[in-house]
Formats: sequence, structure tokens, C-alpha cells
Amino acid sequence: MKKLTFVIPTLLGVEGLTAEELRRLEMEEVRVENGRVFCQGTPKDIPRLNLNLRTGERVLLLLGSFPVRDFDQLFEGTKALPWEEFIPMEGAFPVKGFSLNSVLHSVPACQSIVKKAVAERLGKHFHQVSLPETGNLYQIQFSIMKDVASLMLDTTGPGLYKRGYRATGVAAPLRETLAAALVLLSGYRGRDPFCDPFCGSGTIVIEAALIAKNRAPGLNRSFSAQRWTWLPSSVWVDGAGEAMDREYDGNYDIWGGDIDPKAIAIAQSNAVKADVEDLVRFTQADARRFSRTEPYGRIVCNPPYGERLMERQEAEQLYQDFGKTTLGLPKGWKIHLLSSHTEFERSFGRSADKKRKLYNGMLKCDLFQYGVKRPNRP
Repeated sequence: MKKLTFVIPTLLGVEGLTAEELRRLEMEEVRVENGRVFCQGTPKDIPRLNLNLRTGERVLLLLGSFPVRDFDQLFEGTKALPWEEFIPMEGAFPVKGFSLNSVLHSVPACQSIVKKAVAERLGKHFHQVSLPETGNLYQIQFSIMKDVASLMLDTTGPGLYKRGYRATGVAAPLRETLAAALVLLSGYRGRDPFCDPFCGSGTIVIEAALIAKNRAPGLNRSFSAQRWTWLPSSVWVDGAGEAMDREYDGNYDIWGGDIDPKAIAIAQSNAVKADVEDLVRFTQADARRFSRTEPYGRIVCNPPYGERLMERQEAEQLYQDFGKTTLGLPKGWKIHLLSSHTEFERSFGRSADKKRKLYNGMLKCDLFQYGVKRPNRP
């Protein structure tokens, strides 16, 4: 079966997690760069990657890379790629992309050149002066970084963070891929109690349930490549079957709380859409009064940021109150809090054991981790 190269864009800071996911899926030649991860596979891996990846943003099929310092090089390099192996005569092939630290910095001009080169190659192959583009979508993406162009086809469509369960949300929602990254970074695998006292629309809690059950996050949505003529439907059936065979059965203690009853109603609705309503529970609760008696557990949360949802002073007071509350937890509890607040540790009342830089969209954040050097289990 033909070898293909895939590019998985990621949020900054989670590349290593995505690489681990790819290795668990037995992908070959996994390689990490800033904001993206490369791997090799076969056409049957297109469904497997789209269905199973929790932290990747989309799955791009790399057709080729080449140096570019002028538009002629971009045109000829693009035209030399085997587009006819992937795009049929009637296929629609819009172009989008970006350029960073390169001589060719005009994105609209580059889009036009790539489009023209692909159209000329396909037109010659199909003996057409003008291509209809009335068929399915074959979205072309390009990146030009440090004068090297990469040409790709997007197999995913709407980003992988769009799992299909969050039809509605509350203010400042957390992207599902980042929520999954937070759960994975906490080390949660379904054993200990899992709590999010600031659950909002329930994203972190739902992602925790999907991870605990080992349910593929993409089972409830569709992907662009499902309509590609050269990729048989049987590989999607096989991919979904393989994913479902890996699911676990079990009882989990996964809880989300929020002071806003509207948020709780939305979270419960989203859990139903994600088909995890039997694995999680949501209750209206004030995080400042959070308490648990179990000897071990995990808190993973994204408390409100002052610059986004609350006045800065109110946010700091909330951090202070929550910090005092968590001091009453048994020592076996691990706490993981995502915040963009530069003085979070001072407000919370103690320094984190570990910090990790992450991005919530374009907002730079830190994951503050407490209790991560917990004692061994008895």
C-alpha cells in the first residue's frame, strides 16, 4: 500500500502529546516541530488519525515540499506534484495557507499561484481547458516557512476540536483539543476521582470521560476525506470498527461543578450529545466550597481569567479563595489549573510544583500543577 506523509498541526505546547498519540497508533517516522507533528502511514490511516486523535488540530496529507524564493519556483514546484492522483476532474480545490519568515510573504499572491499551477496540471491531465469544480471538496493548504513551501490536502474539514457534541457553549469556551491535552497532562486514565469545579460547558469533564472510556473523539462527526473518490468507504468502516473495539467498560467518578445553573444545563446537554452522560455528573456548586474526602484524585480546571470574563480583582479573589479551599484536600490530590493570569501563583497562595506553557487559541497561558510529586499508593 502506498506510503503517505501526514502533517498534524497542533496548538503550541501540545506537540509532544500528539506525537505520543501517533506512536500509540503505530504510525511511522514520527517527528515533532513547533506547532506540528509529521508521521508516515498509508491511506487506511486517514480514517484512523481523524477518528482517534485527541490533541491534533487536523490531518493534512503532504504532497511535497520544495525551496521557493520567487513565484516561478512556487508555480513550477506546485505543478510538479501529482495532483491528479488525489483530485478528480470535477473536484473543488480551493487554496489557503500562510507564509512566515519568507521572501514570498503575500498570501493572496501565493494562493493565486498555487491555484493556477494545480489547475494547469489537472487541466492537462484531464484534457480540460476549464475545470468544473462542481464535485467534492479537496481543500489545498500551503505553508511557506523560511523559504520552503509545503503543499498539502486537508483530509479533515472542520477542525478536529469540533467533536460534534458542543452545539452551544458559555463565554470563553476551551477548545476540545486543549481540554484533552489538560486531561492527558494530568495523568488521568480513569482510576481516581476527576473533578472540574469550574466546568462551564463541560468540555474538560467530557474529554476526561472520553479518555477514561478510551472512546475515539471523532466517532460522532464526518470528515472531508470520507467523500474522496480514491479512498474507499470500507477504510472508514474499518477505522470506526477498530476504534470501537478499543473502548473500555467501567464506572468512573467524573464530576463537574459550576456556580452558574445555565452552564450546568449546557454541560449536561453536551454530555448527552457526546454519549457520555452515564459516565459523568454535573451539579451547581461554588468552587470556593469544594471539598472531597477520597485520599487520591485530580482537579483539572480552567478558572475564569480576569481579562476575559471577570474583573481582574474578582478573579484574583476567586483564585485566593479556591487556593485556601484546596489546602483542605487529602495530600494525594493533584491539581492542574490553566490560567493566563501572570500573578496566578501569588493569588492562589503558593508556587506550582511544575508549570507548562500552553496556548488557548492565541492567548498565552500556563498550566500550574500542584501535588504532582505525590506519595506512592499504599
